Amino acid sequence: MRIGATKLYAATATLGLLSGAPLGAQGEKDWASYHANPGGDHFSPLGQITPANVAALQPAWRIDTGAGGLQTTPLVIDGILYAMTPDQQVMALDGATGRKLWQRKLPDSNLQPVRGLSYWSSGKERRLLVGAGSYLHALNMKTGASIATFGAHGRIDLRAGLDRPLASVALALTSPPAIWGDLAIVGFRTAESTPAAPGAIRAYDVRTGRLRWTFHAIPRTGQPGAETWPADAWKTAGGANNWAGMVVDAARGIVFAPMGSAVSDFYGADRKGNNLYANSLVALDARSGRLLWHYQLVHHDLLDRDPPSPPVLLTVDHDGRKVDAVAQATKHGVLFLFDRATGKPLFPIQETPVPQSNVPGEASSPTQPMPTLPAPYARQRLTADMLTQRTPQAHDAAAKAFAEYTSNGPFAPMQVGKPTVVFPGFDGGAEWGGQAIARGRGILYINANDIAWTGSLAQASGAQGEATYQQNCAACHGMDRKGSPGAFPSLEGVMTRRLEGEVAATILQGKGRMPAFAHLAPQITALMDYLRHGDAPKSDRAEMAGNAPSTQRFIFTGYRKFLDSDGYPAVAPPWGTLSAIDMNSGRYLWRVPLGEYPALTKSGMEPTGSENYGGPIVTASGLLFIGATVYDRQLRAFDAATGKVLWQTTLPQAGVATPITYMTGGRQFVVIATSNARDAKAQAGSGYSAFALPRR
Repeated sequence: MRIGATKLYAATATLGLLSGAPLGAQGEKDWASYHANPGGDHFSPLGQITPANVAALQPAWRIDTGAGGLQTTPLVIDGILYAMTPDQQVMALDGATGRKLWQRKLPDSNLQPVRGLSYWSSGKERRLLVGAGSYLHALNMKTGASIATFGAHGRIDLRAGLDRPLASVALALTSPPAIWGDLAIVGFRTAESTPAAPGAIRAYDVRTGRLRWTFHAIPRTGQPGAETWPADAWKTAGGANNWAGMVVDAARGIVFAPMGSAVSDFYGADRKGNNLYANSLVALDARSGRLLWHYQLVHHDLLDRDPPSPPVLLTVDHDGRKVDAVAQATKHGVLFLFDRATGKPLFPIQETPVPQSNVPGEASSPTQPMPTLPAPYARQRLTADMLTQRTPQAHDAAAKAFAEYTSNGPFAPMQVGKPTVVFPGFDGGAEWGGQAIARGRGILYINANDIAWTGSLAQASGAQGEATYQQNCAACHGMDRKGSPGAFPSLEGVMTRRLEGEVAATILQGKGRMPAFAHLAPQITALMDYLRHGDAPKSDRAEMAGNAPSTQRFIFTGYRKFLDSDGYPAVAPPWGTLSAIDMNSGRYLWRVPLGEYPALTKSGMEPTGSENYGGPIVTASGLLFIGATVYDRQLRAFDAATGKVLWQTTLPQAGVATPITYMTGGRQFVVIATSNARDAKAQAGSGYSAFALPRR
C-alpha cells in the first residue's frame, strides 16, 4: 500500500462522516471517561471547532507540572478538569482558564505513570477514583480529600488477595478502573519477569471498597483453561494481567479486557502450553466476573506481544445487518474484530504456521492466529531491501548489522547468542493510546509505530547479584548495563552518580516507566554490589545457580532499537503512521505518515513519520486530533475524511498522551498532556496545554 495523503477510495463527505448524536445533555459537553465514554471510542459529539475554522485554533491556557513523564488523559466534569502530575499529585482546574482549584499529593504515591482517572456518580453522590502505586483511592471531587468510608481510610491496597505474600507483590495501577453501575473494575501492571503477581481482574464496590468478584486470568486447578498450563501453575506463575485498561458495554453489562503476556516474556520453558488467558481478549459478566467468551490473540507468547490498548466498541454493517462489535489492536500490527455478544470473529482468522524456537527447554506454538481482514497496519517482515536509504553510510551500516540478525516475521522467537529482528517492534504496531471511531459509520482510526527492534537470549548467571540483574534489569538496561539509546538509560557508574539509598528506593519502589521490584529486597545488597563493581564480589561469585533468585535457564539480553549510524531508524520510512479503516469492509480509506524528525525535514526529506505514543480523538464535525509524536512536538488536526492536515501547532513538550475535547463557558477546548520524558535530548518538563477558537 502506498503511503500518502491520497485517499484509497472515495470517502463520505466530512460533515456526514461523523454523524454522532446531537449535542444535548451536559454530559455530552464533558470528557467523563478515560477514553471518552465506557465503550472507549474516543468520540465527541461537539462541533464548534470544524474543518472550516480549525485553522483559527489558538492557545487558551497552559499549566506546567514539572519534570517527569506525563501520560495522563484528563477528565472534565461540569467544566472542571481533573488531572495528574508526574509525581502522582491529583489536581482540579477550571476548564475554561486553567486556574488551579485544588491539588493533593496522594499517600504512598510514586513516579509510575498514571494514564487516566475514573468518575462515578449516582444521584447526588460523586467521586473520583485514582490509582497511585499499588493503591486505589476514592476522592471528594470538590476538595480532593479522601473518602474515609472507602476501603481503609479512603484507599484499597491492590496487592491484597493475590495468593502471594503481600510484601513480595509489586504492581501499579497504570490504567484507571472501568466503571459499571456501582462497581470499579480494576486490573494492574506487574513485573515482566519472574516472580510477578498473577493476573486478576477485580470488581470493588465504589462506595465501600468491598471486593465483589475476582476473575483469575491464570485458571485454578480444574477450571477451564488450566489444561493450557503446567499442573498447579496458578500457585507460582505470574503475569496474564490487564495493564492496558478495559471498556464496558453498559447496556449488556459486559466488560471487555485484554490480558497481558505471561512471565517471563521471552522464555517460557516453565509455562508450557498456550497459557490461557494470557494474550487474550476476555468478555466478562460485569455483575459477577463470569467468563462469557474469550479469544487468544497470541499463543504461548515469547515476544511480549500482549495487547497494548483497551479494545473499542463500535457498530458495523456485516452480512446485511447491524452488528455490535468489539475491535482489538495489537503490538504486532493486526486488528481483530468480534461480535461483542458472542465472540464470533467477523472476518476470518487463520492459524498461520510460524517459526519455531531452538532454545533448549522451550516449546513454542506451531501456529499463531492472523486475521484475513483488515490488512496489517504495520509491516510484518523486515528484508534487506527495506533497509534505510537515507544516506549511503546509513544504509551500509544497517546492512552490515542486518546480516548478523535473524529476520523471519512477527513471531520469530528469540535465539541464544544471535539477535532476532522484532518487526513491528516491542512498542508496536499499536500502543497504549487506543483508537478512535467515527460513531455510526464503523470507521476506525489507528496510529502505529513501524520501526524494528532486536533481542536475544543468554545463559543465566549463577552468581546472585549478576543473576538478579539479568533476570530483572537486563531487559531494559542491557546485559552490559549500557541501556538502549533513546529508550532506557545506562547504569554504568550509577552507584557513583546516585546515593545508595536513592538507588535502592528506585529499585524497590519504581520510578517513571520502571515498575517497582519490591520482591528484590532480600537481594538488594548483592544487586547493588553488582552495579557498583560491574561484577559480583568473590563471595557472590562462589554461589551456585540453585541459590540464585530465579530458576530461568535463559534470560533476555535487552531491548534494542535497530538504528542506523546516525541514530535514526535503520528501516526505510514510514516510521509512524495514521490510518483510517472501514471496519464494515475491512478496507483502508487512507493512511498517512504521522510525525517527522525536524532535522531530516529541514534537510529536504519528505516527512518520515516517527515513533508515537498516545491516541487520536474524533469529533462530530469531522476532525481528528492527535499529538503522540515524540520528536516534532506537534498537535495536529486532520480532516477525518481525507487524512489531510488542517492545523498543527508546536507544543512545549511532546504530546505523548491522548487529547480530550470538551465544552465550557460556550467554548470548545482541546487539551493534551505534554512531556519530554521519551526524548533523552530534550529539556525536561511536562504540563497541560489547552486550545480554543478566539472569543467572538
